[in-house]
Amino acid sequence: MLKDILSHPFLISLLLLVVAFVLKVLVDKLAKNRAEKKEKDIRYISHNIKHFINFVMVLSLLFVWSTEIQNFALSIAAFAVAIVLATREFIQCVIGFFYLVTTRPFRVGDWIQVGDYFGEVAETDWIKTTMHEIDIHTYQFSRKTIYIPNNKLITSSIKNLNFVKRFATHHFTIVRRESFNPYPIHDTLTEKAKQYCEEFEEVASRYNSMIERKLDAKISGPEPVIHFGTTELGEFKASFTLFCPTDKALEIEHKLTECFFALWYEEAKKNKEDEEDEGKA
Repeated sequence: MLKDILSHPFLISLLLLVVAFVLKVLVDKLAKNRAEKKEKDIRYISHNIKHFINFVMVLSLLFVWSTEIQNFALSIAAFAVAIVLATREFIQCVIGFFYLVTTRPFRVGDWIQVGDYFGEVAETDWIKTTMHEIDIHTYQFSRKTIYIPNNKLITSSIKNLNFVKRFATHHFTIVRRESFNPYPIHDTLTEKAKQYCEEFEEVASRYNSMIERKLDAKISGPEPVIHFGTTELGEFKASFTLFCPTDKALEIEHKLTECFFALWYEEAKKNKEDEEDEGKA
């Protein structure tokens, strides 16, 4: 009786699915307990183990149903070809998953850019990569989830932005229509920028050096840079470049913007008074 039950492919398949589900639940619990003890993000390890369990399960199911699959394929070969064509995108996604596993351009928890999409990798599976979208200008999560088919990761460029997770080279500009010599405020504005970045100057310098060693290239920073110029329409433009902690970038931008306008209006007022004095003279 037991032998007849175990020889039935449907019951064996059901047993394999239950075992695979139990193993994945145990992996999740063990990974969570280990992460709490070591205070370390090891989600990528648990995901890889679960992917391996899924892979073994699929192979086992194919082995159990091999006879039925073979008979089915021989009887309707033409229909099987149609199925392959219909599931071409699915097959490409599976191939894309193996591409990600072998090349490892990113891991779970990394910040990446795929095409025009920015986000933190939350999970990867056989079909898709799940990301939590990030506004790259504010470095904040947009509360949106992006699902990218794995086949798109083969044809699209992938930028790993993991270094931006802690420190970022933050750029912003201020444009004004008034025309007068703004350079008297440049030195004061630069000193203010250095003052705002002073508290993390040493850490920024070390982090900047570490990135340069890993990239084997010279990058801007950690000193703040302020450049005055004009737009295509001839309007005044102040460009700021800061190497600062990602979570402080907007705060420092707001402080420098406030400082800039205070100095700007003070200089504009002084120029206006000088022009009035010259007119009276």
